[in-house]
Parts: sequence; structure tokens; C-alpha cells
Amino acid sequence: MTNVAFVALACGLIIGLGAIGACIGIGIMGGKYIEAAARQPELMNALQTKMFLLAGLIDAAFLIGVGIAMMFAFANPFAG
Repeated sequence: MTNVAFVALACGLIIGLGAIGACIGIGIMGGKYIEAAARQPELMNALQTKMFLLAGLIDAAFLIGVGIAMMFAFANPFAG
């Protein structure tokens, strides 16, 4: 396999595994939010704010991985 093939494989793994991890993380966090809101409904607004903030941070980590994968795909430092 050539360097280009390895880079394509790495880009797919970075994006795919990052997406799976982000989806699992947001799913677990959403489930815990629903459990906490059912136990203490008076804290729902504070918990919702924190949940959306953390969902954005989890999604940002995935988008950073996508950016790195795109850098490897289009401005490949290893294909020279």
C-alpha cells in the first residue's frame, strides 16, 4: 500500500471513530440528563444549560478531528 492509501484509511478512521465516540457520549449524557430531570424537575433549567454546553464541547472535539482529517486528505504532508 502506498502512503496515499494509508492516509485515506487514517482519514476514514479519524472521522468514523470520532463520530461514533461523539454520538455515544452525547447519547449517554442525554440519558443522564433525562434521569436527573425526572428526579429533580426544579433543577431542569440549570442542567439543560450545562448539558448543551457539554454537547457543544463533545461536538467540537469531533469537528477538530474532522479538520485534522481534511488537512491530511488535502494538504498531505506525508504524500511527498
